[in-house]
Amino acid sequence: MTAPFPGHATVVPVLALGDTLLVSLQGELHDGMAEQLQQDISHRIAGSGATGVIIDISGVEVVDSFLGRILAEIAASASLLAARTVVAGMRPAVAITLVELGLTLPGLTTALDVDRALEILAGTSTPGASDARERAT
Repeated sequence: MTAPFPGHATVVPVLALGDTLLVSLQGELHDGMAEQLQQDISHRIAGSGATGVIIDISGVEVVDSFLGRILAEIAASASLLAARTVVAGMRPAVAITLVELGLTLPGLTTALDVDRALEILAGTSTPGASDARERAT
């Protein structure tokens, strides 16, 4: 995909799955790309009436304080537009890094993968409930 304007970052695609938006982050998210993503998600929620946003970070090797802040800001914006945000696919090393940085992600629910994120948004699962079922079997 080419950049929309010369010198600008490539846009991250925002896909619609019914009333849920799916964003799959791959690699590093630069400042301009992050700002564009925030705007794109807000506009798509407002325009489509989406009630959920899933941000798949399984393709992200490192989550620093910048990306943590961006994720929290996306969740806050989505919440103001009546949509829930679920971050899916967080690697164990990423979770450890977030804890070491002292970052909390207010307004964000996490899921092990996109399937579980969809279940959470559909109300058929609560965070951690599917994990408890798996341990019980």
